[in-house]
Amino acid sequence: MLVTAAALGLVIGLIVGSVGGGGAILALPVLVYVLGEPVGPAATASLIVVAIAAAVGAGSLARSGQVCWRIALAFALPAAAGALLGTLAGTTVGAALLVLLFVPVMLVASFATWQRAAATARDDDCGCPQPTLVRVLVAGFAVGALTGFFGVGGGFIIVPVLTLWFDVAFRRAVATSLVIITLTGVVALASHLLAGSHIDLGITAALTLPTALGAYLGTRVSARMPQAVLGRAFALVVCAVALLLLGDVLLLGGPPGG
Repeated sequence: MLVTAAALGLVIGLIVGSVGGGGAILALPVLVYVLGEPVGPAATASLIVVAIAAAVGAGSLARSGQVCWRIALAFALPAAAGALLGTLAGTTVGAALLVLLFVPVMLVASFATWQRAAATARDDDCGCPQPTLVRVLVAGFAVGALTGFFGVGGGFIIVPVLTLWFDVAFRRAVATSLVIITLTGVVALASHLLAGSHIDLGITAALTLPTALGAYLGTRVSARMPQAVLGRAFALVVCAVALLLLGDVLLLGGPPGG
């Protein structure tokens, strides 16, 4: 079981590090369906896995100057607040319905990101844009509310917002997204722990350590990929996960507790 956790953690980390998202949406099903964790502890464990992996990936990319710090820090606080409110709203809707509502959001994000990547003829990077603070705060709160409401998809929404709305180059969007995921993940984890959530330390560690390693390796891989290819890879991952979630609801009855 621990070997399986380590192997899957490495794969999750590679995806997180290379495309700036996907950690929670992949870690949670692995913990529940593969490793047999109850949904509550699995949700808390996935926050630990994702926050640490994102921190490792963000640290790796920050050293090369890829993070747009002004956007990341201004985005993270309202995103955390929005996530808390979105989570409260999400408790009024069944898990299966949440997934069905979230799938079209992911598919739209996938299509828009693919279109943006296809339009990127060169590997241009004009540095970090300077959007107004109000615009960043509003975007952060909206993204946080969406991710809190649906319970999945932080990076899958953050990266398209950064690239499509703020015109951040894709590689910078990945790095900035990882910083935001780290900060919001710590806030969410703290709320889970204060609420009395418990985790299996052995399983969590077995998944977290290889995920962190995979995240570091993922940032090394992404550094060698043209931004257009990176954007298309992100779009394909988002689309694939959306279809898997849809299949889970329609064919397998949806997530536990749904």
